[in-house]
Amino acid sequence: MCGIVGYIGEKPAAPIVLEGLAKLEYRGYDSAGIAVYDGKEIITKKAAGRLAVLENLTHSGENMPGFSAIGHTRWATHGVPSDLNAHPHTNGDGTIVVVHNGIIENYMALKNKLLGKGYSFASETDTEVLAHLLDYYYKGNPLQAITKVLHRVEGSYALGIMFADHPEELYAARKESPLIVGHGEDGCFIASDVPAILKYTRKVYYLENQEIAMLKKDEVSFFTVDEEPTEKQAVTIDWDANAAEKAGYEFFMLKEIYEEPKTVTDTISPRIKNGEVVIEELNMTDDELKAISRIHIVACGSAYHTGVTAKYIIEGMLRIPVEVDVASEFRYRDPILSPSDLVIVVSQSGETADTLEAVRESKAKGLKVLAIVNVVGSSIARESDSVFYTWAGPEISVATTKAYSAQLAAFYLLAIRFGRARGVIDDARMKSLLEDLQALPDQIELLLGQKEKIQHFANRYIAAKDVFFIGRGIDYAIGLEGSLKLKEISYIHSEAYAAGELKHGTISLIEPGTLVVAVATQPDLFAKTVSNIEEVKSRGAFVMAVAERGRKEIEKAADYVLYIPHTNPYFANSLAIIPLQLFAYYVSVGKGYDVDHPRNLAKSVTVE
Repeated sequence: MCGIVGYIGEKPAAPIVLEGLAKLEYRGYDSAGIAVYDGKEIITKKAAGRLAVLENLTHSGENMPGFSAIGHTRWATHGVPSDLNAHPHTNGDGTIVVVHNGIIENYMALKNKLLGKGYSFASETDTEVLAHLLDYYYKGNPLQAITKVLHRVEGSYALGIMFADHPEELYAARKESPLIVGHGEDGCFIASDVPAILKYTRKVYYLENQEIAMLKKDEVSFFTVDEEPTEKQAVTIDWDANAAEKAGYEFFMLKEIYEEPKTVTDTISPRIKNGEVVIEELNMTDDELKAISRIHIVACGSAYHTGVTAKYIIEGMLRIPVEVDVASEFRYRDPILSPSDLVIVVSQSGETADTLEAVRESKAKGLKVLAIVNVVGSSIARESDSVFYTWAGPEISVATTKAYSAQLAAFYLLAIRFGRARGVIDDARMKSLLEDLQALPDQIELLLGQKEKIQHFANRYIAAKDVFFIGRGIDYAIGLEGSLKLKEISYIHSEAYAAGELKHGTISLIEPGTLVVAVATQPDLFAKTVSNIEEVKSRGAFVMAVAERGRKEIEKAADYVLYIPHTNPYFANSLAIIPLQLFAYYVSVGKGYDVDHPRNLAKSVTVE
């Protein structure tokens, strides 16, 4: 969940590593550190708090000369955030230095073994065990020491390692936690994610589980955990480098909201050809699509909310039963799976730990797995049977916006493709669906033009303590995501409820002045949602409604209405979520918070 960056090459290493770590701040962290080989020894600097503290301590790396370095931003698991617990960690004399993402599950047993052999520990972390264990096995051959350690540790790891005895080499290894290797003109890199090194190279290798990389300034070699050399193919990253920059916006989140029209276009346009939806990467015939008896959608957070929306769409449009699971629950509830079922997993990063385990469990039981992911070559993409890439480009803000919209668009396309194969969508309906689908980017653009109106309203609720979102059907799914956006970046307590459940307890929480956001985009459920609005209004709530343009009757019940353009009801989420994203954004800005880096959260959750 934290970030790793390493460099070895022709340029001063510390500024490059610190710059890379800044590109990974979205991953969440509470301390940072860097180690640099200065020509004689490895120098380490660490500091609790934001990366700026470390940058000030090192004068942005200028007072740490050297051409090889590893750096780290830590998100605390073992031990409180502190200078001592920050990475990198070293052996006793500082000649072996390690940065680590993940969790070493058997670290206590290993630590006790090392204590018995006279080793002492300065931190509370599991990572320091790795540094001392490397020291224990090191006899002059770094690769040999690393493989012995990897055979003895249990859990997950992405590692960057430096040996003072081998200053021309930098080592990396991974298991479950993501790590990439880059090869550029001026040196070689390791990083937790592409944005950290995109400025310097687009040639990237994705490390496999229990694979080791040895980097020199002009070459990279790969080995198995048994020291066997192995060959790897590089991937060329075609992201626009500017997409990882703020481009004049105050926060990445607002920039990424404004990128949603393009993101939806980039996801749908290449897959609509001659009036049909063509998803070549699906790798399933019409007969295979017809044979699907049930779909399991597995995801976490916002990706889970796209799955809830997809359930309403697929069941309503195709009459295929759909189950939607939070990935961590899917793993442990022993789901009932049949060979004719299809599992669809959704993850922006493609590295979400619980979702990755759901992929493995499903495949172990003989099911076909389709992944909807954004990051090419990610673990989930590599291990799934089929991959639907959303092509949203780098998303830096922790609170997802454009990736969420791309995932929704992916589900729309899949539903249409499945429906066409199963014979439930005729030519006339196909034409209508595609017209509405292709209109979404321009309609999102129109909604973005309401930002001043939304900002003005958001300023009234900066001091809110509780906010409730209500809706029915797809509107409930929209409310789930709107509520999550608000709570994760503004720290306001917010909950979403199926509107019909209000009388089953929730309505007791409504007090005079409580803000209730009512989503009412579904024509068949509109009247019932209006009745629910009247219920909370009678208890003193202030109601902001989101409804389709032309439904003026809602103004009699709600205090404030945001209108969205007309679209197919199945696609309403793509429009209704825009004002809710902007509302959350402007509440957070009004409270003076760091919108892109909400407390305690990370972009990619790569541990349980």
